Amino acid sequence: MEMDGLERTGVTVREAGPDDVVGGVRPGVVALPESVEEISAVLRACAEAGLAVVPVGGGTKLHWGHPPERCDVLLDLCCLNEVVEHAAGDLVVKTQAGVTMDALADALAEQGQELALDVPFAEGATVGGTLAAATAGPRAFRYGTARDLLIGITVVLPDGTVAKSGGRVVKNVAGYDLGKLFTGSYGTLGVIAEATFRLHPLPADRRYVVTELEPPVQKPVQKPVQTYGQERVQEVTAMLAASQAEPSAVELDWPGGDAPITLAVLVEGSAAGPRAEALRAAMGAGTVTDEAPAWWGLIADDEVLIELRFPPARTSEVLAAVRDTGLSLRGSPVAGRVWLQPGAEPPAEFAGVVSGLRERLAPLGGRVTVLAAPYEGVDRWGPVSALPLMRRVKERFDPDRQMSPGRFIGGI
Repeated sequence: MEMDGLERTGVTVREAGPDDVVGGVRPGVVALPESVEEISAVLRACAEAGLAVVPVGGGTKLHWGHPPERCDVLLDLCCLNEVVEHAAGDLVVKTQAGVTMDALADALAEQGQELALDVPFAEGATVGGTLAAATAGPRAFRYGTARDLLIGITVVLPDGTVAKSGGRVVKNVAGYDLGKLFTGSYGTLGVIAEATFRLHPLPADRRYVVTELEPPVQKPVQKPVQTYGQERVQEVTAMLAASQAEPSAVELDWPGGDAPITLAVLVEGSAAGPRAEALRAAMGAGTVTDEAPAWWGLIADDEVLIELRFPPARTSEVLAAVRDTGLSLRGSPVAGRVWLQPGAEPPAEFAGVVSGLRERLAPLGGRVTVLAAPYEGVDRWGPVSALPLMRRVKERFDPDRQMSPGRFIGGI
């Protein structure tokens, strides 16, 4: 492997170790740039030498997606860890991609502000990784996802070109919204170097309404006069989504099977207490507390992780489909996004469970994505109608397949 050109950039390079493995593929070396210019130099040298590059932030999602076809250089952005500018009066922050979400939250909190993203994964997740994987937490229902809160981005293209779009543009790539393209791209189009976000004031108060609901059941042929568990969940969550109390998040936690479903609702703002009590009364049961449930917004172990996206109006059918899979469920019925993991009795045939879920959810307008799984023979994304367009975008940005080759949908 020819690394002389990489070494001549002056960027720190070290040998790859066991913690640098990407989906089972060990890179040749790890490069640690300290600026946008150094990222550019590394990518330019790799392009000239024909080396494949995989960007990494906190390393919390290196096991997501397909294993890369090649991984010559792991581009570690840990040294790009500064908040570039916090314009508190404008509710805007510009940050380097290697800043951890925890560190960013602490810096913003000093000015009474926040980036309203609740990263539901391992400690150490970074700004760049959060964008590249397009992860979203409970409050996406009210505030939107990372893509919605992103107002500007600086990226480095595979040939070393630095491009910007959105807030405070210096150079754009004609015809493309780089923020939307690069969010959720798994590092296959280039490297996210900096991001500018819209902020919100920290809420004056928070209250959680927590209650238990009956689990979903399989309907008999002759339906008796009763409300099934999944239908009650649908009824309550639809009421919450339309409520004038304006909850910031509505989350479910369900171990699966015959276990009850825990429903928790977050209300924020100076009138959070009275609004939470009004919601509890409307739900007919529950408790109001100022502490989030221990499970709120957390995915503690994502070695096996499935994401379901679906129209919120189809929540009852989604719960019924999940009931006997051996998977636990956590996430937002009002945002139409939940996570599945192996429960107390994990499925014996994982690939069959995934294909079965796809068969049941596809007619409902739902999608099943296997974000992480150590199993062979699992179709991680299933049919994707936009794949031809995605291939054309990949060809436009990375014609030599230099960036994270094979990690994304359809082997992009």
